[in-house]
Amino acid sequence: MRQRSAISRRAAAAALVLVVVTGAAACAGPQDGDARGDGSGGGEPRRGGTLTVLNSEPQTDFDPARLYTSGGGNVPSLVFRTLTTRNREDGAAGTEVVPDLATDTGRPNADATEWTFTLKPGLKYEDGTPITSADIKYGVERSFAAELSGGAPYLRDWLIGGSTYQGPFTGKGKDKSKADGENKGGNGLDSIVTPDDRTIVFKLRKPAGEFPYLATQTQFAPVPRAKDTGTRYEEHPLSSGPYKVVRNEGDGERLLLERNPHWSATTDPERKAYPDTIDVRSGLDSAVINQRLSTGSGADASAVTTDTNLGPAELARIGDDKELAARVGTGRFGFVNYLAFNPKVKPFDNIKVRQAIAYAINRTSVVNAAGGSALAEPATTFLPEKEAFGHTPYDHFPAGPTGDPEQARKLLKEAGHEKLTITLTHSTEQNRQTSPEVATAVQEALKKAGITVELQGLENNAFNEARWDAAKTPGFFLSRWGADWPSGAPFLAPIFDGRQIVRDGSNYNHAQLDDPAVNREIDEISKLTDLDAAAKRWGALDRRIGELALDVPLFHPVYKRLYGKNVKNIVISDWTGVLDISQVAVA
Repeated sequence: MRQRSAISRRAAAAALVLVVVTGAAACAGPQDGDARGDGSGGGEPRRGGTLTVLNSEPQTDFDPARLYTSGGGNVPSLVFRTLTTRNREDGAAGTEVVPDLATDTGRPNADATEWTFTLKPGLKYEDGTPITSADIKYGVERSFAAELSGGAPYLRDWLIGGSTYQGPFTGKGKDKSKADGENKGGNGLDSIVTPDDRTIVFKLRKPAGEFPYLATQTQFAPVPRAKDTGTRYEEHPLSSGPYKVVRNEGDGERLLLERNPHWSATTDPERKAYPDTIDVRSGLDSAVINQRLSTGSGADASAVTTDTNLGPAELARIGDDKELAARVGTGRFGFVNYLAFNPKVKPFDNIKVRQAIAYAINRTSVVNAAGGSALAEPATTFLPEKEAFGHTPYDHFPAGPTGDPEQARKLLKEAGHEKLTITLTHSTEQNRQTSPEVATAVQEALKKAGITVELQGLENNAFNEARWDAAKTPGFFLSRWGADWPSGAPFLAPIFDGRQIVRDGSNYNHAQLDDPAVNREIDEISKLTDLDAAAKRWGALDRRIGELALDVPLFHPVYKRLYGKNVKNIVISDWTGVLDISQVAVA
């Protein structure tokens, strides 16, 4: 019997409650046509066949060091196993972290500054060679190399020596004749210790009760030093999962996976690996993807998408077709869309102005602009409405579904403004999250409260550069944030921890909040390995920060995605919010 973390015990008890109350993951409450994770698709799942994945975004940088994945990713997790992984079950049960390459979810010392993992016996790569703890260590170390950047940043902050380590391709041991970055020795991190082939120990500079979550990231996938080809490793990474890469075209636009003959299901109870082949086709237009999935001709009958939502018009059309409606999977990922304030910019330095805007927001019109109630749910809390995150209900500025312009006017007057003109910065990309439609809905709502909003639309890259630049952050802008794992830690710490303010890079603390009491509470919660207790405190901290009116939560997105008529065994968890392709069958 596999060992589980404290969150596993919580999720098991809470799963039924969450499904009933929030329509978690695969089921959106009583709506007809929403696919449940009960093997929908007709018939029992069997081995064989080819699963086609139709995506809009190419699977670029297919190297475990460069991938930024939540819970081991979706396509990547078919090739890269990690020390731990997400539990591959529906709804709230899917927020559990469970063992993968390791025998358990890690063993902490007394203050959670040291974590020890033991590898399962008999683990092998696609070429039949054994997977060792040294390979895990090397896989982590190479993720620090500048030429392989792109993965989650936590290890640089958490590991002793991580803030200055530059990876194994620099210093003594590097073969400088290899322009592609191949390493012939290299310097290692002393804070990662491998006393034997099956044991690995991580030494941290501060307590990290949620280290088992971090160990789901692909940076923890094993990479044998002798087979590392540096920046070319993505062309043929050595598989530790049920599938191996046999073709990678156009930097991930076409990724063909076939069975890894040395993968053993006895060491991997999470991945079902039903199909013989997985053919990932990317770089496609979203309308084309949804049309192909709805028509279901030829190979498209056995196809899914992991990144393309249905739009309002498509949902309306599908609603009249019972067969198509039965092939819509519904999921909710830990995500919030919000209005962000930079209090260093006037008039947002005045809390009453920020409160007035919070009261004026018409969340009904915002939700409609985001695609309607089928694709967005109104939010008054920063944390998503999930048990694993520690969600604690609150609404510090209750204005009902359509706003309270009179209360907003009253607060503006108290702030010294009869009328006010401000600028709202947003992306011009049609993504229904930080888009012109949402910005216009905010503009119209604030107008009723005597606030004139001038819209500043920026191309998406320019928009991101502006909102993440501490020196140039706009005073008022649309933003969004998603969690790297289902907990309050990766949700609140990057946004509100004053020590994570970045002056010369991407800064996510938009308000540049540096409150010693908030920082201290983040540290105290981070020490906890009892994740039930930690979740409650994250919820309480969210409520406390919410009183500062540093943001206005707008909505949590809902994912609605079609899958082919031959696809069986639908599993959609609250960790990712999307169909888990490691579970589906097409035969």
